[in-house]
Amino acid sequence: MTGPLWPLPRTRVTRMPEDSSAQPSATTPGTGPGTAAEPGATVTTTTDTRTVTTTPAPPEDDLVETHHTLAVGRRRLRYTATTGRVVLREEVFEDSVFKGHHAKAELSITSYVVDTPGTTQRPVTFAFNGGPGSSSVWLHLGLLGPRRVDSGDAGSPTPPPYGLLDNPDSLLAVSDLVFIDPVSTGYSRAVEGGKAKDYHDFTADIESVGELIRLWTTRHNRWLSPKFIAGESYGTIRAAALAEHLQARHGLYLNGLMLISSVLDLATVEFEFRNDRAHVDYLPTYAATAHHHGKHGRRSLRTVLAEAEEYAARDYPWALSRGSRLTATERAEHVAKVAALTGLSPTYVDRADLRIEHVRFFTELLRDQGLATGRLDSRFTGPLASGNAETWDADPSMDAILGPYSAAWNHYVRDELGYRNELPYAVFSRQAATDWSYKEFEGKPVDVSDKLARAMRGNPHLKVHIAYGYHDGATPYYGAQDVVAHLQVPAALQDNIEHAYYEAGHMMYVHEPSRLQQSRDLADFVTRASGR
Repeated sequence: MTGPLWPLPRTRVTRMPEDSSAQPSATTPGTGPGTAAEPGATVTTTTDTRTVTTTPAPPEDDLVETHHTLAVGRRRLRYTATTGRVVLREEVFEDSVFKGHHAKAELSITSYVVDTPGTTQRPVTFAFNGGPGSSSVWLHLGLLGPRRVDSGDAGSPTPPPYGLLDNPDSLLAVSDLVFIDPVSTGYSRAVEGGKAKDYHDFTADIESVGELIRLWTTRHNRWLSPKFIAGESYGTIRAAALAEHLQARHGLYLNGLMLISSVLDLATVEFEFRNDRAHVDYLPTYAATAHHHGKHGRRSLRTVLAEAEEYAARDYPWALSRGSRLTATERAEHVAKVAALTGLSPTYVDRADLRIEHVRFFTELLRDQGLATGRLDSRFTGPLASGNAETWDADPSMDAILGPYSAAWNHYVRDELGYRNELPYAVFSRQAATDWSYKEFEGKPVDVSDKLARAMRGNPHLKVHIAYGYHDGATPYYGAQDVVAHLQVPAALQDNIEHAYYEAGHMMYVHEPSRLQQSRDLADFVTRASGR
């Protein structure tokens, strides 16, 4: 099984017994330790003097509205923020008899809707991150929302307690926004008596997030609004699958997809099972990382990447395919080439048999300085716990950004959005990442490029914007490019796809010049794809 795209802290996990795996609900009281009653079921409690029979109250939406103003250039943008949890329900049948709509999960969302006449015609963007198991806090407070975190950047991180800033570059200037936390992330939970694990699954995730999008669109009378989905990392898998799912299930056609740090085929990042494809896909990212850390002298990044891409397109795959059939001279030539591009020593490349696994690369590149580079963003560095460690013990880029985003959100949601919930806001859910199932792809790669292609063929007006970070060590840009180049769509529909590149990492918006450019790029995309 393919693991999460995000690294997990190296700590011991104690699993709950299966019969107590339900997570607590903020809107319904618990029924006592060890109980796992079905939603709405009658619970009988016996005391020394009497027996009390109670039925837990069904969960209800707990949404809070607040009103704000954002200065965007010379404009004053007045908007309504709504945050809290929305109850998802499913139609239940027993022996073909309809038993009603039963609550199944409570999903946390935050929406921003501009206060203006004609709102039903305004574009709306549904946004989430990936993981699987990540909340939407990164896109929310890093790039798209009206407020953003002050986190600093590689080499100049902001120290605690961090802070929040207005974001005049917010996508809210051209589109209303709805940020979604999938089950077990953020404040989202299965209902009391339900199993969170039922949603830690490719199909169940698509269905639950898709239902929330349908429900919000219906309640807010937005079926005639231009509609967009923005997903990051595993969220691009979710976004592509949702485009096809929403069309087929609900007839809900999108105007556009924004795929940020795209990874539509997990074979592009999977190093196991003798998969040489990942080694090829990562090579240009290694070269970009080596360039950033001074391994390519005065050469420009563009020149280095052009050389790495040319080698990855032809000679490198050939060399890997030859195995022991390479002559000694040929092997020496390729060892020297890989070493020169990656900044690693020829001895290391030779020992690795020309195949450089990504975490080992991030550990090895600056080992002589006692440093590791980041995976999410290879511009970041951090001290190695041990000078002879095979791999680093944590991703330095995650260490640098987790604190600012967590602190900013936990302050913002209470102090400015007025929503109070004593559940921990799960920035990243270990449970979801550990449980996640791809059973639908048993015996084959996890690849949703066919779903994106089907959505584009069915909706030839669907536009796709793909954002790549040259220093992204989680979803390498070269592999993502390759997947898109092989989409099974007519040549004319390839023109519906546009590409944007940034000299930053997985969350390219951590890099201020990239954030500013990306904000402009996305606003322009939404405006053009809306056709209004």
